[in-house]
Amino acid sequence: MTDRTFDKLYMGVEFGSTRIKAVLIDDNQEPIANGVHDWENRFEGGYWTYHLEDFWEGMQDAFSDLKRDFKEKYGQDLRNIAAIGVSAMMHGYLAFDGNDELVAPFRTWRNTTTGPAAEELTALFNFNVPQRWSVSHLYQAILNKEERVDQIKFMTTPAGYVHWKLTGKKVLGLGDASGMFPIDSSTMRFDAEMEKKFNDLLKKNDLPYTIKDIFPEILTAGDNAGLLTAEGALLLDPTGELKPGIPFCPPEGDAGTGMVATNSVSERTGNISAGTSIFAMTVLENPLKAVHPEIDMVTTPDGKPVAMVHCNTCSTEIDEWIRLFKGMFDRLGVEVSLNDLYQAVFSSSLEGEKDAGGLFFFNYFSGEPVVGSDKGTPALFRRVDSDFSLQNVCRALIFSAFSTLAVGMRILDDEGVKIDKMFGHGGLFKTTDAGQRLLSGGLNVPISVMSTAGEGGPWGMAILAQYMIRKEVGETLGEYLNNKVFATSNVKSVNPATEDVEGFKKYIETYCKLLPAENLAADVLG
Repeated sequence: MTDRTFDKLYMGVEFGSTRIKAVLIDDNQEPIANGVHDWENRFEGGYWTYHLEDFWEGMQDAFSDLKRDFKEKYGQDLRNIAAIGVSAMMHGYLAFDGNDELVAPFRTWRNTTTGPAAEELTALFNFNVPQRWSVSHLYQAILNKEERVDQIKFMTTPAGYVHWKLTGKKVLGLGDASGMFPIDSSTMRFDAEMEKKFNDLLKKNDLPYTIKDIFPEILTAGDNAGLLTAEGALLLDPTGELKPGIPFCPPEGDAGTGMVATNSVSERTGNISAGTSIFAMTVLENPLKAVHPEIDMVTTPDGKPVAMVHCNTCSTEIDEWIRLFKGMFDRLGVEVSLNDLYQAVFSSSLEGEKDAGGLFFFNYFSGEPVVGSDKGTPALFRRVDSDFSLQNVCRALIFSAFSTLAVGMRILDDEGVKIDKMFGHGGLFKTTDAGQRLLSGGLNVPISVMSTAGEGGPWGMAILAQYMIRKEVGETLGEYLNNKVFATSNVKSVNPATEDVEGFKKYIETYCKLLPAENLAADVLG
């Protein structure tokens, strides 16, 4: 236990795909305490979903865990928090009626059931509208003539939903809002021309609302987004110890918090978030020359245009094989920790053949629009003369985590997009430096990882909460991060090794040729 007092504490909570995590930081941005709750999505009625009660059971457990951690470390009860921010996985379909009841079960970003809507909206707007986006889910529900779609009074994202229930405010941070509907970076609002076109579609379908009627109010980084209400305080902390009145910053998506956590909100910077899903964010100097269905256009939390390559699955197949290995050790009566197994798999990958020796994993637990797969199934292909060694299996497993991302990133190369800094964060970078090295070779760009990379999104969300309180007049988010958060940060950079670049190039050429076989397997088994 440490005898220490704190002037101010800031909390970020992030609802990730498999983990809800709360992080408490001090004025120096140092993590002070953590709380975690594991959860899983469900496949029900043909859709990936979470129940609303899952949100609150998970949040209360994570916050209780954080309070316990704080008490054990400092011998104090957690009663005073200067500011709070909520972030979560983006997109999806969370639509409520006039009684604040869901009109349909929550549909997450993971669903790839909105192809017709996304295709029609992309053509209408001349702007890529991905299947994950909230407007795609809404329009697909309209096309499907779903019951109660005419009863919608409010639509939001997971972060916006939690924020609403804690503060009573139906608002959303700019970055998260850019995953609901296209944003005009010059006005920091939904694109007016596209909004009018969509409102015309709503009218054509005899629906009694417009985008403005049902979507959240947009706020930018640094804005005050409301206060914790008495009801919200009990939702967060049923013990009643946490008092209402705590200010909240705008709720954000996990893409935005990843940008903050890696100091990637300025032009020509980028970051790669690698966990359950994987995506790369590149802040652009100039608009892309063409519309690319593989590239999403979103924004930083303060409104700069960002090219996003998003892939639905990253580490899940690695996790599955780790469980397989663990089961064998348990069967043999050998005690080994999951952490040691992850260390062994990642370290072994560096000893495999540079092209993984003719082994090819497809880690598709759902569809992957970047490579044109509407649905997926995990698969392993190998040549009859492949060396089916542990080292090659491990290398192919790591390759599988970012192969779809590598395909999408080629488009930005063709567009001539310049990237000065590319930072990595998330689970792929927490275990040895193998993920960092192999990704650098796969994308043929230097990859940097900060000492805070393991903290990820919830830490970035806590930074946004702190920025709202501590920013100086006229101080931009980029200036705040450069001057006050990352000025003395510890950064480890890896340059692409020629042999890794050539090995992955050989691997990905065959991988792409195998895509029809993967799609056929998904059709048969999906």
